[in-house]
Amino acid sequence: MPTLRQFEYLVAVVDNGSFTRAAEQLHVTQPALSHQIRAVERDLGGSLLERLPRATRLTPLGRAVLPHARAALADSARAVAAARRVTGLSHGEIQLATMVSGSLGVLPVALRAWHETHPGIAIRLMEHMTADALQSTMAAGQADLAVGPEPEGWEGPMRRLGVEELVIVVSHGDPAVGLSEDGRRRVPLRELKEREWVHYEPGHGMADLLDQACADAGYRPRIAVRTNQAAAGPLLAAAGMGPTLVPANMVPGHIDGRILLPDPPIRRTLTAYTRTRPDPLTAAFADTLSRHIHVLPPHVQQEIDGVDAAPDPDDAAWDGDADLI
Repeated sequence: MPTLRQFEYLVAVVDNGSFTRAAEQLHVTQPALSHQIRAVERDLGGSLLERLPRATRLTPLGRAVLPHARAALADSARAVAAARRVTGLSHGEIQLATMVSGSLGVLPVALRAWHETHPGIAIRLMEHMTADALQSTMAAGQADLAVGPEPEGWEGPMRRLGVEELVIVVSHGDPAVGLSEDGRRRVPLRELKEREWVHYEPGHGMADLLDQACADAGYRPRIAVRTNQAAAGPLLAAAGMGPTLVPANMVPGHIDGRILLPDPPIRRTLTAYTRTRPDPLTAAFADTLSRHIHVLPPHVQQEIDGVDAAPDPDDAAWDGDADLI
């Protein structure tokens, strides 16, 4: 069975691109490093690295093993950090993976509340453009906690934080305002087929959501402008560039535009999830999220007042392991 030290050797060789540079970084001799890599290869039943004249390259087996080696090292480092936090040996840090829209929309109030009660514990944000990238980061063990859309097929502990409502933002004089039904500011997406949208760059999570919503309504959205910044979407729409789709919590309170709800509604459950049982400090941070996270800001609720609110999520216990917190 490979040891953590051997995994550290493997990762160092890969990251440095050579045995020589890896040995220098690890302060070991090159023969000792090579011996440990060969020992891992014997344990795993095949070569992990292909030795080239001027570099090294992962074999298929090496590519399969490397993510697990990185995850094992990350888990070990977090275990040490958790122990030091509990025993008061350091201030510590929580590594929080989230979507770019989450760090701008739902997290700021919760992060402020955390800082007020735990000023010595820093938060390191790891922001991702898509939910798949976020889930991959967590699966690789690169963060303590993820906050984002409910992950598919996730087997670790998970807590529901709320149901996120996606809204359409337009300018005050936009024709879509007149399409809202019964004065309830709900607009059928099929009625926006001929419009040019404020869209997002391919690969952005919001681009996928907008494309799917329009596809469900029977068309492909025409594009007036693309942006890679989720925060820019509602501002461009309010300026008259066309409608856009955006999480409600991304709409600033001072926006000079109108907020409408798509018909049918577009919602997604926001969750906090971990790979393994969270340490007490990470669990406490999840508690803070549950109490202070802003899924539907008050100014948006007021703007769409009279429209049925998103359904309440289930209770905020960790799924399958309610005694974790």
